[in-house]
Amino acid sequence: MALFIKHKDRGELRVHENLDELSTDLVDYIAELSEVSVKDRGIFAIALSGGSLISLMRKLCEAPYNKTVDWAKWYIFWADERVVAKSHADSNYKLAKDHILLKVPIVPSHVHSINDSLSAEEAADEYEFVIRQLVRTRVVGVSEISDCPKFDLILLGMGPDGHVASLFPNHPVLDEKDEWVTFITDSPKPPPERITFTLPVINSASNVIVVATGSSKAEAVHLAVDDVGPDSPLLPARMVQPAKGKLVWFFDKLAASKLEGSQFS
Repeated sequence: MALFIKHKDRGELRVHENLDELSTDLVDYIAELSEVSVKDRGIFAIALSGGSLISLMRKLCEAPYNKTVDWAKWYIFWADERVVAKSHADSNYKLAKDHILLKVPIVPSHVHSINDSLSAEEAADEYEFVIRQLVRTRVVGVSEISDCPKFDLILLGMGPDGHVASLFPNHPVLDEKDEWVTFITDSPKPPPERITFTLPVINSASNVIVVATGSSKAEAVHLAVDDVGPDSPLLPARMVQPAKGKLVWFFDKLAASKLEGSQFS
């Protein structure tokens, strides 16, 4: 039985008994956001990440979603990507393509992945340019309070160190205010070269989902969500705080086991 909690300042927490229950709720919620966005503006602009998040989304390819979701209105982006060939096993694009994109009728020209023939810096610059063009044509919305793009949904996983997208703890890119897309060449987790959305872009989205599963994430979940005070490490996941949008966390009970007042410990 899932437990839904409205946190006083960290959005909504959805804690699930197991991965199957989490996956069912996650895809149902994504389909709901898609329907609302398509009704509202005729488009659903969604940014994905990689890792286990994609396998948790695979039910989107099954009934009823494969028929009920308006796939032709989806525009796909990546909140972060590894600077490797698109055919490489480490590519977030390849992961999403193999598990989801090839199995649903998404328009190929609506899939916006990085140029894998460029350096990390060049790929980040070009990807930002592509997004700026799509903001101009309102394929991607624009924030009411800054010039940032306003994605309908940004989907993020969270690492045991509290990283989201390719924003790692204590990394200088956490302070980037001007760029929409930036790059790193020293990821603590291989491969080292990556591009990533910056925090201002993530925090300008209409909806942000952060997914964390397993006991290895429990401490990071506690530090990202609970009122831990100023002396605790400031994790990137803690810095995810949409200015006008909605933040929803999806956990299994293992990841939620260290939350204050948790009944899952």
